[in-house]
Amino acid sequence: MTLALLGLYLAVVGFALPRRLAGSPRLQAHPAAGAALWLALMASFLVALLPAAHHATGPFAHEPAGLVGLIPHAEPAVPLAPHTHDWWLLTAAAAGLGAVVAAVGVRAGRMRRRHRAVLDLVTVRDRQWDALVLEHAYPTVYCLPGRRSRVVVSRGALDLLDERQLAAAVAHEREHIRGRHHLFRLPADAFALFLGRLPLARRGRAEVALLLEMAADDAALTRVSRSELASALCALATSPAPPGGALGVASTGVLARVRRLARPGVGGRRRQLAWRMGVLATPLLPYLLACAPHP
Repeated sequence: MTLALLGLYLAVVGFALPRRLAGSPRLQAHPAAGAALWLALMASFLVALLPAAHHATGPFAHEPAGLVGLIPHAEPAVPLAPHTHDWWLLTAAAAGLGAVVAAVGVRAGRMRRRHRAVLDLVTVRDRQWDALVLEHAYPTVYCLPGRRSRVVVSRGALDLLDERQLAAAVAHEREHIRGRHHLFRLPADAFALFLGRLPLARRGRAEVALLLEMAADDAALTRVSRSELASALCALATSPAPPGGALGVASTGVLARVRRLARPGVGGRRRQLAWRMGVLATPLLPYLLACAPHP
């Protein structure tokens, strides 16, 4: 019973939910919480995967526990060893995930350092925008996050955008840096590295990137108007993707973001609190379902 329920949980979280949640207006109304929910689902999938493998390799080593114990089931014909807390499963999952995320983060950090070294040689600082100006005709605006963050504006962007549009694009990049959005993308990138064909990994990685762009849009609106930001996005819509480890203002989901700016969603504090409670509880669901200790 425990293994069957864990398998059902993996199927729902790994395959069914991503198809329902992708592009959800409710998540886009609160993009930061939406990105956190996707990351919580990924953590929950890993938490469920290890106990499922453990029960599959030793199906007679445990008796139903936790919420599974509330379901009527036949008593075993022979005595079974009492179910233990199995904290080592959660410890192994956390350690493994942490190691993978750290490896991905180190790789991204190296790419950013190399790119920063090149930028320091080929760019000049513009004091008006507090950004590096790259002498390139293609219009692009992006940031290199991290401890030595940079905002980069190409000569093409300076020629294409008016002053307010450029202010909107730069404000968007500043919010990426201030919100440390690159750290939120690391777990999604690591999850997709190993489970890239899984809908939760493939769609989740794209949705996290899009929702973080929307979160930066929302934060930038404290400095610029919606029309200025939307027009800047449209003007830079054909800009190339930023280099590895960088975040570009118009690199992800421009059409969806412009439509959202035209029809902004507003959420209250109660909904925000409910989102946070749900996100915090999601990774624990598989454990409560099958691996909680006996009362």
